[in-house]
Amino acid sequence: MTCTLCAGACKDADLAPLLSLDLAWLWQALAAAADRRGDESLASGPAVTVTVPTEPAQCAAAAGLIDGRPLQPGQSRRINLAYLTSALSARGSRLTPGAVAAHACNRRLATNARHRAQQTIATDRIRTHLENATADLPHHVRELVGPDTVFTRLRTLGWITRLLNTPDPSDLLEQALKVAAQLPPPGRSIDRRLMVPGNPHALDAGPLPALVLALTGSSGIPTRSAWARLGVDCDDLLGGLIITGITPRHWRIPPGVTYTLPPRELASVDWQPPERPDLWVFVTENPSVLAAACNRALAGDSPVTPRVICTAGTPSRQECGAVASLSDAGWNVAVRADFDQAGLAHVRALLNAAPAAIPWRMRTTDYLATAPEGTDTLHLQDEDAPWDDRLVPTMRKHSVPAYEEDLLPALLTDIDAGAPDSPLYVEHVVPVDAEVSRRC
Repeated sequence: MTCTLCAGACKDADLAPLLSLDLAWLWQALAAAADRRGDESLASGPAVTVTVPTEPAQCAAAAGLIDGRPLQPGQSRRINLAYLTSALSARGSRLTPGAVAAHACNRRLATNARHRAQQTIATDRIRTHLENATADLPHHVRELVGPDTVFTRLRTLGWITRLLNTPDPSDLLEQALKVAAQLPPPGRSIDRRLMVPGNPHALDAGPLPALVLALTGSSGIPTRSAWARLGVDCDDLLGGLIITGITPRHWRIPPGVTYTLPPRELASVDWQPPERPDLWVFVTENPSVLAAACNRALAGDSPVTPRVICTAGTPSRQECGAVASLSDAGWNVAVRADFDQAGLAHVRALLNAAPAAIPWRMRTTDYLATAPEGTDTLHLQDEDAPWDDRLVPTMRKHSVPAYEEDLLPALLTDIDAGAPDSPLYVEHVVPVDAEVSRRC
């Protein structure tokens, strides 16, 4: 069996005299040099500088290995690796300084460098696999995958490392490319459950669907919206909007009941119009706001039945459309989310879908009311809050996000009052850019 410490360099060698305690200092110094250089043999190359120990016995033990000259305690000496390799050959024809050092330290040397080399080889295999496979994809899929940029995209998203950490990177990549090859051309659709033969749930969750979305440039947006962008139909029963206080036309929901309207119903929702033209619906990101409003109503602490819709995170395109249809039905709509990059994007998406809606307590003064101070780095662009040109600079200055829970008392006050504070503070909402529109 080949030695696992030195890859067989110690075969038939007499190591015992070389592994004495008096020589441990020498082999430890050489082991460190091997790790730094990524050279586990150290049979040649630049000299290694060591500090001679002060113990006479240790100096004497190494005298014959370091160029034959006497060693002075405490001095720095340069070890000629070729000379040392030649001296070691008397104990074993294949011995190298690195092999002896590995046995003395009881570990394989230069493992990090060897791992990096293996990673480089494996990464090159992935790059080649992508280059070859993308050439055979249908034209409309190649436009999504981007043969010239897909490797860089995967590396930027961390997917190259994730692939290398899987048991079989090539197999996972091949599966993802087979799924991508089935994506329909624009204007057509396919059922997600039919894209992996024999396994209708293969794309429900896990690394395979995530890799498909990464390959096609569809990461970073809600999963359902990402698949919809690719023409892939998901189930239409899970997700949707959490609602209290308003209902679709002709639906009978007991007063004060909270319910979820799934995507299947959102696709063609027809809202019950308001009884008066001055009534408002409040759209929030976090379920905690809706729950607090309902709890107040149940406890008798609110004078009105709350009318609140919760997106429970990033709103999908369908959810944005359902919010927009509230305005068409005659409701006044106020929308908000957290004061962070994602939250601002949520508000922009909702305003883009529903231009008649207004931002709800999303001003600079509202942000400052949370007394924000921190050291986070907020990656915001000047155009991220077009309804208030002071908001983004202020958030950058304070370097901390603020969450809806931080404003909960004020939000509940508005819900109790049945209208947002100063609803006319926005005269014009700047149109949202195409990228935000696509993500909605």
